[in-house]
Amino acid sequence: MPTYHGSCHCGRVRFEVLADIDHVRACDCSICRRRGALNYRVPKANLRLLTGWENLTLYEWGSRTAKDYFCQTCGILPFRRPSNPTAQELLEGIEPFDGWAINVRCIDGLDLDSIPIRRIAGSRI
Repeated sequence: MPTYHGSCHCGRVRFEVLADIDHVRACDCSICRRRGALNYRVPKANLRLLTGWENLTLYEWGSRTAKDYFCQTCGILPFRRPSNPTAQELLEGIEPFDGWAINVRCIDGLDLDSIPIRRIAGSRI
């Protein structure tokens, strides 16, 4: 499994992630649609923050089950703790997830055009 390196735009938040990125998730909920992030989920242990948590700001909304972490300087969201599964995901048998969603747009050198996109109907929760 490869280790990827990533950061926010200004570089104050840097991280490593261990992942086999075979798809990304694009959610259509109000925040994800506006943010434009493409996420890939990894277990908690697969994300390693290389800079201090003091460089991040936490944003919570709605059910407050999701934790969105933004760089305090440039405002980019490099990763988040996902919310509970959507109604569609529950119907598809998706179990609740206790890990990280990495914004793959923040990973260095990743060819985003070569990765399939899985659409998530987060607006229908």
